Amino acid sequence: MEGFIKSKRGAMGIGTLIIFIAMVLVAAVAASVLINTSGFLQQKASSTGKQSTEQVASGINILEIDGEHNGTNINRTAIYITPNAGSAPIDLSQAVVMISDGEKRLVAKYDPNIYYDLSNGGSLFDTVNWSGLNSSKFGIVVIQDADGSCKQDTPVIDRGDIVAIVLNTTALNMGPRSTITGSVQPEFGAPAIISFTTPATYLSDMEVVRLQ
Repeated sequence: MEGFIKSKRGAMGIGTLIIFIAMVLVAAVAASVLINTSGFLQQKASSTGKQSTEQVASGINILEIDGEHNGTNINRTAIYITPNAGSAPIDLSQAVVMISDGEKRLVAKYDPNIYYDLSNGGSLFDTVNWSGLNSSKFGIVVIQDADGSCKQDTPVIDRGDIVAIVLNTTALNMGPRSTITGSVQPEFGAPAIISFTTPATYLSDMEVVRLQ
């Protein structure tokens, strides 16, 4: 009888040990899954935070908008822009310019054939080849670029850079007292808002007028 009881106790001990080992293995697997999941979530959160910060902090600021008229309509428009304070570098080849007179809307992308460097000075409206610029494209005129980041094929603007986006706006109604709206939308970050009303009259001795 004593031997029988001892053998039963031994059997119960082995079963308990098996259950204990199984619980340890399950806990180890669960811990491994939790560690891997937490690592993935941490990496994802870090990446999302970086992208969110870049999206919020970056953007384009409009310094001035000038237009050249022919007496009845503004056919040539220059939008002077610079990156926002703290903005990441912005590739203007991926930017989109949208501008509307309330009836028509122009959507323009960068044309690398219309690129000029006036960092040493010069007349913008006299320099640009406007006849080669259609309403679906915009050109770039470099005004200030100390580090040379805004090149013809890779027009990237960063801190301190000033460039002019030039548009052929012949297709729009930009006569006197016209309300014009639009935006310069970069690849990421806040867009620059275009909103102005053209002058009440166009003077022959003042062909270039400030619009915004």
